[in-house]
Amino acid sequence: MGLVTGQFNEAFTPIMDGVTNVVRNYAYWLNRKYGISYVVTPHFPNYEDKEDFEVLRYHSIGVPTRPPYRTGLPVLDIQFMRRIRNIPFDIVHAHSPFSAGRIAMHIAHKRGIPIVASFHSKYYDDLRESLRFEGAARIGVSMIVDFYNSADFVWTVNNATAGTLREYGYKGRIEVVNNGTEFETAEDRKAEGRVVDERLYLKPDERVFLYVGQLVWQKNLKVLIQALAHLRDMGMDYKMLIAGMGYAGEDLKKLVADLNLTDRVIFLGAVYDRSYLKSLFCRADLLLFPSLYDNASIVLQEAASQKCPALLVKGSNTAEGVVDGVNGLLSENSPEAIANRIFDAVQYADLEKIGENAHDTLYRNWESIVDEVYGRYREIVNAYKRIRA
Repeated sequence: MGLVTGQFNEAFTPIMDGVTNVVRNYAYWLNRKYGISYVVTPHFPNYEDKEDFEVLRYHSIGVPTRPPYRTGLPVLDIQFMRRIRNIPFDIVHAHSPFSAGRIAMHIAHKRGIPIVASFHSKYYDDLRESLRFEGAARIGVSMIVDFYNSADFVWTVNNATAGTLREYGYKGRIEVVNNGTEFETAEDRKAEGRVVDERLYLKPDERVFLYVGQLVWQKNLKVLIQALAHLRDMGMDYKMLIAGMGYAGEDLKKLVADLNLTDRVIFLGAVYDRSYLKSLFCRADLLLFPSLYDNASIVLQEAASQKCPALLVKGSNTAEGVVDGVNGLLSENSPEAIANRIFDAVQYADLEKIGENAHDTLYRNWESIVDEVYGRYREIVNAYKRIRA
């Protein structure tokens, strides 16, 4: 007999970020193999869910400082409250400490069932960007730590992320549960990449760099664009593909224009077609992901699945497990350093070999991850029942 599980998060499709990816794959594989799983998330206007599992949405309002994100007002949604009361959850999993996570916490405490809370994001950075006041951001972080203190089990995606949660003030036990990707490795990487050439009118021998993620300043994108200008000045030819959407999108396009990079940088917008996204990783010579904000970005897993090496910033949480020149590239955090590391790697390193090593050391598929997650859920539920018997 499988478990009835709930994945609670502040964002879900059509908002495609790393946490959405986690939630979607948890629910998909749990629902397919291990019982019934639900996703609980705020309503998104003019969007119809088409998942293999049930998505429960509740009344929401937009977050003015972080479009297209929304937050919820579940108590105002009578139909939602009636529906969720009738679901016999065995365990609930909060992937956010905000409205969705607090629904999960309320259910767990009221029904006497266990709650797992995953820490995915550097919330202090988000709050400081949104509130523009450090004192308010610290108060917000204190409330977030209180949320994790109220959970039965706290998970993070790697050891570096656990360190971030400790820095916020959390002192309880933390378990590390890694991320994965649903991508299977392409049998013929070059053939798969030709899909991109045809769609974007690229030459087969053009050097291609790729960024995939939210277009927000926290991702260190100003430094990335400035590094691209340095590469041009160093005499390197390339095309830079930028896939994603976010509040900084228009300002990034202006920065590209101001630096005279419009002939080299292509903004793709949000890529919802997962098959095409896989083709982008196959076509790219290098993923450029200088974010200091991310904890364990799934984009690194996605790139590794297609043997695409990544450039990351030394000491960033996402760089955990990456050895410079072996299974990825690491750089200091400046436009000049990033440009120099890319230039040297393209000229002297075996990027194909580095990509193969990334595949062998960093890539894991979601099915195997969720097999482990379900095993842990089962242990938690059984132990909880024994304690409360």
